[in-house]
Amino acid sequence: MYNKKNGRFSVPPFAAHKPSGGANEPYFRRKNMDWGMKNRLSQLIQPDGRCFFLPIDHGYFQGPTSCLEKPGETIQPLLPYCDALFVTRGVLRAAVDPVGSKPIILRVSGGTSVLGADLANEVLTTSIDEILRLNATAVGISIFVGSDYERESLMNLADIVNDCEDFGIPVMAVTAVGKELEKRDARYLALASRIAAELGARVVKTYWCKNFDKVTYGCPVPVVMAGGPKCETEKEVFEFVYDGMQNGAVGLNLGRNVWQNPHPVAMMRALHGIIHGNLTAKEAWDLFRELKGEAADHKGTRDGKRKK
Repeated sequence: MYNKKNGRFSVPPFAAHKPSGGANEPYFRRKNMDWGMKNRLSQLIQPDGRCFFLPIDHGYFQGPTSCLEKPGETIQPLLPYCDALFVTRGVLRAAVDPVGSKPIILRVSGGTSVLGADLANEVLTTSIDEILRLNATAVGISIFVGSDYERESLMNLADIVNDCEDFGIPVMAVTAVGKELEKRDARYLALASRIAAELGARVVKTYWCKNFDKVTYGCPVPVVMAGGPKCETEKEVFEFVYDGMQNGAVGLNLGRNVWQNPHPVAMMRALHGIIHGNLTAKEAWDLFRELKGEAADHKGTRDGKRKK
């Protein structure tokens, strides 16, 4: 478990909460989990116990986000390196090929925009019938702990868990903070993540922060790191992702820091190396620079794909 000498976890912290099996046994192999739930979680969390989700749901409150104006074109070269897509039903139908697609985490909350008074005032936007119709592997929903709409967002989570558990569909809770980014500290994120798990979320997506082990240690289900606003440098991204993985995260849900980068494929591959290849932040940085250099050989291109 937690090694006080080096301040690290010897196994993912949620492993301590498993009723049976070895310490390194993936979460989705719990014996008290139904076949359908195990099957869907195993599509998201890979055999190494890790995952890399690619979110393209930003338009549900931001509109045509930069570099995501045509989501189908944006994700096409990135798909080989992600384990699942986080997407709304509208973009799923309009821009994602249903043949041979990656597992889908369907965004099911919304109803607000960046122009409105409060991003926290979300409702459930997608019915269980739609979730089943679209063959979603999982669903994702935001909660806003500490906001004026805390109760409403938590009841949204409880309601969708009640619906999805009947059909063996895992729910990923997103600990959103709206426009109040200063809330992203260990104490707040640990509180929000634990509440999400208590209400039945099978996976929690939350922000990386200093002392991230305090967040993961208190959460009995897998924790996936969110990217948040675009970082200033690629090296900064690799460092926080590596730190989070060393301190109990099982994976990453990163969008803007990938597809808003001038070299999104190189960024995606380097991050994939941290998640599934056990690369250090420095090794990922070196790989990114190498891949970036290869792409630069194609002048006027974006990772080798000529701009139109």
